[in-house]
Amino acid sequence: MVEETAVVKKGTQASSRTPRGEVLSITEIGTGDETRFDTGMKELNRVLGGGAVKGSLVLVGGEPGIGKSTILLQICAHLCGRHKVLYISGEESQRQVKMRAERLGVNAADLYIYSETEIDDVIRAADKLRPEVLIVDSIQTVYKSDMTSAAGSVAQVKECTMALMEFAKSNDITVFVVGHVNKEGLIAGPKVLEHMVDCVLYFEGDRNMTYRILRAAKNRYGSTNEIGVFEMRNAGLVEIENPSAALLEGRPGNVSGTCVACVMEGSRPVLAEIQALVATSGYGTPRRMSNGLDYNRAMLLLAVLEKRAGYRVATCDAFINVIGGLRLDEPAADLPTILAVASSCKDIAIPSDLAAFGEVGLTGELRAVTGAQQRVKEIKRLGFRKCILPLQNAKDVGDIDGIEIIPVKNIRDAIKACLS
Repeated sequence: MVEETAVVKKGTQASSRTPRGEVLSITEIGTGDETRFDTGMKELNRVLGGGAVKGSLVLVGGEPGIGKSTILLQICAHLCGRHKVLYISGEESQRQVKMRAERLGVNAADLYIYSETEIDDVIRAADKLRPEVLIVDSIQTVYKSDMTSAAGSVAQVKECTMALMEFAKSNDITVFVVGHVNKEGLIAGPKVLEHMVDCVLYFEGDRNMTYRILRAAKNRYGSTNEIGVFEMRNAGLVEIENPSAALLEGRPGNVSGTCVACVMEGSRPVLAEIQALVATSGYGTPRRMSNGLDYNRAMLLLAVLEKRAGYRVATCDAFINVIGGLRLDEPAADLPTILAVASSCKDIAIPSDLAAFGEVGLTGELRAVTGAQQRVKEIKRLGFRKCILPLQNAKDVGDIDGIEIIPVKNIRDAIKACLS
């Protein structure tokens, strides 16, 4: 609990605020002026819905050290050729930002650095410079001087974000705001700001791993659940235009307990490797662990495998992992998870040229998923020759040259098709 003292301001908000525009009928409003501009990164453009929208407020969230400041500083190298950019640094001095920019190869005359944490001074400087893009790093360090609460508190974060939103809408300036999230994703982070901003981007992944997933959790100007894949290198973040090939790189051959899944991330089919390890438990209560797959969903699939397919996994330790730091939330990952666990139980390798997708019900039946034809084409493009999928989806896919379609009704038929 944090005590916050309310500040009473003279006059009402309605009387002191200047309206941004006039009242118009929706038929009189044109959308031609709402233009997008290229950020210089195809993966970022995809997540934003085709590029950044002028006058929008974009929140980039994630754990500290995940790469939020890096990607924003990198897009400055492309934007500064055609746009004036003001970078507000509340955590580093101007010299420190300059050193980091040199490491990333960013050096443009149109990039202006201002190290300040008072929101009124920030807006005053932006109003004087009139940039086309404003970057605030980070919102937890910015404060409003007429409030008694400390910088980073919920009240300060909300007030400062509201001031930036008013400035962005009034002056048609695109604002990127960095928001740090703790491990629980709570207090004073993007969670309290999601309803205020136009777009919310989350950086996912482990800081100890090279791959970073940029996901759109909210987007008023495009679709949600789109992802962009990046790799963290010494020179900064590098785009991965073919994430399926990158996530499958180094996949072992002729080894049990691994299966390739095809899931839809927004409008893009992505192939990921699901690994499972089942071993006899040395304790009274078997251990269960799931990484990259919802734990409760993984336990449900283990129960279905035992009840409907006869595999005794109740007395065994079970570990499930998705390679590359990708998190699979789509039900289409059910079938490859079942196949990977069954492969580990029988210690029989699934053919390396086989991929699978499909939702599994509690009775062991396979349910159809969306985008089946698009998934199969992506599977074929990456060199796979066999695909196991639900019977209902096989009717929609039809015959595709170069790949064998194996339609199945339940998990017993699927296991028999790839492990017999």
